[in-house]
Order: sequence, then C-alpha cells, then structure tokens
Amino acid sequence: MCGLQNTKATLARLDDVSKRYGNLMALDNLSLSVNAGEILALLGPNGAGKTTAVSMLLNLVVPDSGKVYLFDRAPQELAARQRIGVMLQSADLPETLRVSELIALTQSYYPNKRSLAEVCHMAGIADLLSRPYGKLSGGQQRRVQFALAICAKVEILFLDEPTVGLDIEAREAMWATLRKLAAEGCAIVLTTHYLEEAEALADRVMVIAQGAVVAEGSVEAIRSRVSLRRIRCVSQLSIATVQQWRDIDSVIHDGQYLTIQTQDAESVTRQLLNADTYLTQLEIKRAGLAEAFMELTKESA
Repeated sequence: MCGLQNTKATLARLDDVSKRYGNLMALDNLSLSVNAGEILALLGPNGAGKTTAVSMLLNLVVPDSGKVYLFDRAPQELAARQRIGVMLQSADLPETLRVSELIALTQSYYPNKRSLAEVCHMAGIADLLSRPYGKLSGGQQRRVQFALAICAKVEILFLDEPTVGLDIEAREAMWATLRKLAAEGCAIVLTTHYLEEAEALADRVMVIAQGAVVAEGSVEAIRSRVSLRRIRCVSQLSIATVQQWRDIDSVIHDGQYLTIQTQDAESVTRQLLNADTYLTQLEIKRAGLAEAFMELTKESA
C-alpha cells in the first residue's frame, strides 16, 4: 500500500516553468500536476519537452523560471526523494552485482521497504535474483529496473518508456502491476511512445508540443478533440479512386479491408455506398488516441 489518505491529493507540480537550452525553448511556462491514485501519461514528439518536465520533478534539471514542488517540498530534499520511485529510459547500474544485491542496495535508501518476495512477484524477477545484472538480456534488465523503482512503498512512480524491450507477456504483467499500484493510491507518471500503452493505462493524458501543453484530459476527452473518423469496409474500390475524393485524410488497403480517415465521415460514407454496390462490413469509428495525437501535434507545429 502507498498509505495515501486522500486519493485526489496533488503530490507534485510544476508551476509556470520555463527552460531554455541556447536557442531552444524546451519548456515555455508549462504547468502540470501529479495526483495521487492516477496514471498520468505525458505524450509528445521527440524534443517536445516531456523529459525536461519530468527531470525537473526529479531535480535533474533546474528551471530558468517557475516553481517545482514535490510533496510541497523542494525536489532536492531527501524527505521528498525517499517517497518516489524512478525508472528512466536508460540506467547505468553496476554490471557485476547480482540482482538481489542491486535490490538490497536500492532499498537501503528507503525507510519504507517492500519484502523481497513482494518485489519479485510484482516485477516478475524471481528467477533472476542470483544472476549478475550485466549478464541479463535487455528485456530482463528492464524488469530489474522496474523492480528497483518499486522496491519501496513509494507514493509516486516516474516511468520513462518502461516497456521498451519487453515481450508482450512481460508488458502485460507490468501493466497489471501499475494498475494495482494506482488502485492503492500511488501516482504514476508515464512517458511513452507506445500510444496504445497510454490508451490502455492512463486516467489522464497531457500532450506536450514545443514545450507547451496542447491538450489535457482523459483519453476519451483527447480523442473527442479531433474530428477525424475511421471508416473500414470491404470494397472493390482502389486506393487511387478514393484518394481523389474530397476530405480524405488517408487511405490504406491491407489486402482485406479498405480503411479511410476523414474529417467528413457522412459525406465519404455516402460516396462509398454510391460508388460500390458490393460494399460490405462497413464500420465507422472515432479516431483513436494515436490519430488524435498526430492531429494535435500537427496543429501545434
């Protein structure tokens, strides 16, 4: 358990922070909050400012202006840092130490440790304890890095691309653990390029582009911001024919289904029915998070 009394409490926040690297404005008066018991997904193209924002909360980057709070403290304070777990995209860990030794070393920094059995169960690493870290595969190392992030009963987890290199089974197991932790009151800040991961996990999504927030809300709210619709059907029409119609965003054919993305689903559907009397299996859906993300970041650019 994370031991949080108020599952809606704000545990960390950035207030109007800005950061410039030379001519590049990495963050431009950006504000965000991290609330207990929620999974917050930070999305954005490369260089959007996601990593800089998280790095400020971890005291790895100092803002040029604005304020950073971690449990209403400065992020460099030990009392605040002992309440967070971190899994970065890359980790420089001693390769000669065994996994059990790495866990013991990491736990020594925390006052509120989990049992080794619990860590092994949550991260799926029971079979790796006796092995040197440097002898593990990339996917196994990611599982160990996750174990180190959750080896104590922390109140915020910061996860940067956590499932890169994991197979489907290991990814699903990590997702299940994250959902359990969030249900217990732990806040999770997730940066990911796997938009299906954000769609599967996130309670709240923040889309960042060019150092600023361009959209924020639930997955459903982000999707509703975009008017794109996806039309799928079995049709004899060619891609070239459909591409000539108005209001067509994209057309693909996977050998079975013709899939069209459009801003005007009603008009395009009418044209489909008129042009192909043999059309079957017609399906119209609102754009998914991936399409919404592309549209929002394209608008920002």
